[in-house]
Amino acid sequence: MAKALDTHIEINASTETVWQVLIDFSRYGQWNPFIRSIRGEAKQGEKLEVFIQPPGGSGMLFRPVILTLKPGGELRWLGRFLLPGIFDGEHQFQIEPLGHNRTRFIQREVFSGLLVPFLWSSLSRRTRQGFEEMNRALKMQVEQ
Repeated sequence: MAKALDTHIEINASTETVWQVLIDFSRYGQWNPFIRSIRGEAKQGEKLEVFIQPPGGSGMLFRPVILTLKPGGELRWLGRFLLPGIFDGEHQFQIEPLGHNRTRFIQREVFSGLLVPFLWSSLSRRTRQGFEEMNRALKMQVEQ
């Protein structure tokens, strides 16, 4: 069973500016209320160490692998709990130009695996809220 969360926000900045903030993992702790830290390099195939903290929830460390890295356009990773098929999350950040110095930032995740039906209520509430808080914080960080 697969379930998806999908959020987006419009940012008054170029796609390049949004991309530079998005892949500057070393600064996430300074502005990002949801993804508190990322360790590793922004390159395809790289294994990252990501610490997230959903609103009202406890923090979680996981080690996803970057599946796609298209500079200025898309960053996508796959994280797993224990073994494939138990609880997998394919996370995507997408950046779309909307015109001169206007960008749409899309953050989505597709969850799949045996545990999804049992965790969906919390995921759909807390994780969606975390995505939305991060989207707003990214907008503020880029537009300042």
